[in-house]
This record gives sequence, C-alpha cells and structure tokens, in this order.
Amino acid sequence: MSSDKSRKNINKPLAAKRVVVKIGSALLTHKTEAINKTIVERLANEIAALSKKGIEVILVSSGAIASGRIALNMSDNIHDVSLKQVLAAVGQGLLLQLYEQTFNTHDIRIAQALLTRHDMEERLGYLNVRNTLLKLIELNVIPIVNENDVVNIEQLSEKTIGDNDTLSALVTNLVDADLLIILGKLDGLYSSDPHIDKDARFISSIDNIDKTVLAMGGDSWSEDGIAVGYGGMSAKLKAAKMVTSAGATTIMASGLQEDILTKLMAGENLGTRFHPTGDRLESRKRWMLSDIAQKGDLTIDSGAAGALRLETNSLLPAGVVGVTGPFSRGDVVTISDESEITIAAGISNYSSEEINQVKGKHSERIRTTLGYDYGDEIVHRSNMVKL
Repeated sequence: MSSDKSRKNINKPLAAKRVVVKIGSALLTHKTEAINKTIVERLANEIAALSKKGIEVILVSSGAIASGRIALNMSDNIHDVSLKQVLAAVGQGLLLQLYEQTFNTHDIRIAQALLTRHDMEERLGYLNVRNTLLKLIELNVIPIVNENDVVNIEQLSEKTIGDNDTLSALVTNLVDADLLIILGKLDGLYSSDPHIDKDARFISSIDNIDKTVLAMGGDSWSEDGIAVGYGGMSAKLKAAKMVTSAGATTIMASGLQEDILTKLMAGENLGTRFHPTGDRLESRKRWMLSDIAQKGDLTIDSGAAGALRLETNSLLPAGVVGVTGPFSRGDVVTISDESEITIAAGISNYSSEEINQVKGKHSERIRTTLGYDYGDEIVHRSNMVKL
C-alpha cells in the first residue's frame, strides 16, 4: 500500500462536544472468526475515557450476526434471511454483554438502541428516536446503536438500503453531532482498492465529496478485501457525504491503531478527514437531507435551477420538467437539474401524481387543473434546504 507522505500531526485538539463512533464488523472480527474481545475492550476503554472528559459519545456497532454465527457454530456463507435474523437475535445480546462488561469497570451505563429504516423514515419516528438518544446522553448513558437485523429484511436480503455506515451518518445528523468517526481496518481512503492495486494512493484530506471521490469507493471493495459486513468503501463515502453536507466533520481511520480515538481527538492527523461542505443545519433540515427520508425526485429546468442556486426561492410548477416517484403530499423529495446534479431537498406540497399534472404550468393553473390547490409552490422555501 502506498500512503500520502505529506501527513503531519496537527496537534490541535478537535473541538467536538458530541461524537458518533462507528465500529465495523471487519474490525471487530480482526484475526479471529469470533468477535475480537481485545479490540472491543480497547475501544470501549477509549470511549469511556472520552466520556470522562465530558465528550458525549454515541456508539454505532456492527457485529451482531458475526457474534451469533460463532455462538451457534454456523458457517460464514449464509444467505438465508430468516437464519440471519436468528443469528442477529442471538448475537446482539452477546455483543452488548461484551461492551457492558468493559463499561461497567468505568461505572458507565450503556443502553441498547436497535433501529430500522422505518424508524427513521417518518418525521414522528425520527423525532422519537432523537428524543430518546438525547435523553440518554443527558443522563450520561452511552447509547449503543445497531440496525435491528431481526426485522430489517432490506439489509439482510442484501439490498443496498441498509448498513451501519449509513446508520451512523443518520444518527450523527439526528443528534446534531459535531463529528463522525468511522473505524475499520484500513487507515483511511485510497484512490482505489489497495488490496488489488499496489499503486493506490492514500488520501488524507477531502474538502468536497464529489463524483470523482465517490468513484474511489468502487462498487465492491471492502476495507479488508473480504466482505465481512454490509458496508464497503462506497457506503462509507456516501455516509461521509451525508454528514459533511449537514455541516459536521467525518474521519475515517483504522481501529487497529493504538489509542486511535484519543489521538484523533488530540488533533493527530490520522486517517482521512472529510471537511464540512455546508453550515450546521437544524435537525429538521438534516432530516430532509437524509437519503432515508427522501421518497422521490423532481427534475427542474435551467431557469429554475439557476434561481434556486442564487436565491432563496420556492419551487413553482413552471420549473418542473420531470417527476420520479411515487410519493405523497408531505413527503421529502430531492430537487435536481437536468444534468442530474442535486440542488436541494424539501417537503413537497403535492403528490407525484399531482405534480405530473401541473408540471410546466403557471401556478394559477394548479386549481383549474386539479380542482383544488395547496398553495402556489410545489416546495415552499421554508420547507427546503439547499445542498
């Protein structure tokens, strides 16, 4: 593997009060088919040390299925969804027990939070999860979050919907965290898969996660060359983009590095740092930006795209040229130009079927076309956040 020779210590502590730490399956099973207890204990001790310093930490941890598979002496080549659910049900308690044993030595309480896509899709569910996590933090309890694989059919059937990288990004935005740290086995992002490309170049800093950066994740390469979990490098980059778009920082680093969390928080320039590309956003706007909340897409013409980029305008039906759905009134949609570049996200005043009937028309024709109206705007500026 090649690395960026320009890496230097910053030695300026990170000004992060609330941090989400994501630990991947490949890291937790390093050099063993079972959960590596040494790694769990070491990282839990580091998180406990941060907590003692007044830093609020939420842990997103993979490893339930791997833990259950070992407990039931199963092969790692399992494709049956119901069996994976069984492994998750058995393994989640065992994984949590490992964390609890270590945190108990520091007199720190932990709480399990198992989430599904459905919990995060609807605004009410999103708020309920947010309130619970914030209350746990307030009570100095460390939440340990995982996807609820017992019921999360989408992820277990290997559709590209769920993974803990995405979940960690959603949780970061959900609780208004300052920083997401994604820990795996690799020390950060490379220009290509370093397991197969000896000329892969290490990248220490990313200012903007554009199409070129996203392409570095490829379609299949994982952080250890073996697909242990569900989130490969592509999922990590998409998660980082979700967080940085909302104004927080993401760091991708190796959890095999001794005292990695302590060193990162002290300002050492380890791993790959993804810098914020937007201002800190209020929780409601973060929810609108999350992929999981978005139900459709509106394509707008160049005039409307220019107006949205330059000014804080509402989106009117005249500027809409395409609708991808289906979605209902009140759902979140993305707004893209004709080059498929996403400009904004917002809450739609109309359903996809209704917009298809009024797209390209002036606002005064909404009522005559539909027989009713919910306002002149397809998406009002107060319900819109620009990227």
